[in-house]
Amino acid sequence: MAKVKKEVKEKEKVKNKEIAVTVKDLHITYRGLKKTSIRASWKHIGDKVELFHALKGVNFEIEEGKILGIIGKNGSGKSTMLRAIAGIFSPDEGSIDLHGRSISLLSIGVGFNKKLTGRENIYLSGMLLGFSEEEIAKKEKEIIEFADIGDFIKKPVKTYSSGMYSKLAFAITAILETDIMLIDEVLSVGDVKFKEKSYNKMKELISDTTRTVIIVSHSLSTISELCDEVLWLNDGEIKMIGPADEVIPKYEDFMRG
Repeated sequence: MAKVKKEVKEKEKVKNKEIAVTVKDLHITYRGLKKTSIRASWKHIGDKVELFHALKGVNFEIEEGKILGIIGKNGSGKSTMLRAIAGIFSPDEGSIDLHGRSISLLSIGVGFNKKLTGRENIYLSGMLLGFSEEEIAKKEKEIIEFADIGDFIKKPVKTYSSGMYSKLAFAITAILETDIMLIDEVLSVGDVKFKEKSYNKMKELISDTTRTVIIVSHSLSTISELCDEVLWLNDGEIKMIGPADEVIPKYEDFMRG
């Protein structure tokens, strides 16, 4: 009887789990100019616009505390999805609801002012994430120690290698913890020692049952080990969503075919 009651409580707990992210009928389209002659009349410029539909009516929800992996071939809309959830891109149609939660995006090339030093970017990034200067100051030493880039912390970010950039970006996002973390391929960047350290830190962070994580990666082993569910995007549409051990084999078959 006690076992039955425990199972009922666990089912009720799952049933009452709050939704952290709701994506509803999301459309995002990029607009660019087709190649044309300089002599072409400006009156016909509208005819030269080329549209690329990056996301086409995407719908899904993520429960609080879940780890969702997003996979798909290049150009399938994975990074566009993350940037839309992060608020960098605005939907052309549809909506994204974070239900009042704080969010951070960890992606190479996003979020730093390259003219500022690493230390100055810690404060800039932290304040953009919604933290006060006092809160960031309390975490500054820990961020610098984790990033482990030496005196480069005092130098402009434009002098950084991609490895140093990723170390500092990861350290800021990992130490200044938000409710929702978005990670775009960053775990695959950096030296071997830092990859191991960041991977272990990632596992520590996502063990928190209230933190929601979305990971975009081409590393299917990383997705398989870290993620509860996998969303497979193909040409801007959801091809499949479900448990990692169901989605990944079908994706691999698709890519081999």
